[in-house]
Amino acid sequence: MRTEKELANIRLVERVYEEVLGPIDSGAVDGLFDPGYIQHNPSIPTGAESLKAMLDRAKQKYPNAVHIVKRMLADGDLVCAHVHIIFEPGTPGVAAVDIFRIENGRIAEHWDVNQPVPTEPNNQNGMF
Repeated sequence: MRTEKELANIRLVERVYEEVLGPIDSGAVDGLFDPGYIQHNPSIPTGAESLKAMLDRAKQKYPNAVHIVKRMLADGDLVCAHVHIIFEPGTPGVAAVDIFRIENGRIAEHWDVNQPVPTEPNNQNGMF
């Protein structure tokens, strides 16, 4: 059974996908992310301003990208999202797990792992 806080944290992360990552909208970052947001992906600088710059570049490079959230899990101040990201329509995309830490109603920290979705898998179990 999820606590009220976990439900609120899941709703915050849903909003991240609906308002920021889905539309690739850097303008929505300030309302959802802490200004001192800590990014653990080594290819992206830390901080909300760096996130906005990365989103602006991504919007130019992948204007038709989609994030399809398959499931979310919550444990206290952590929310994990299992996501299918398709950068270009017609391509298999990547399977990703995003882990967000929430503090004071905002995203304070983020980790992610991802792997390409294979076109010829060695089993029929699927990644999602």
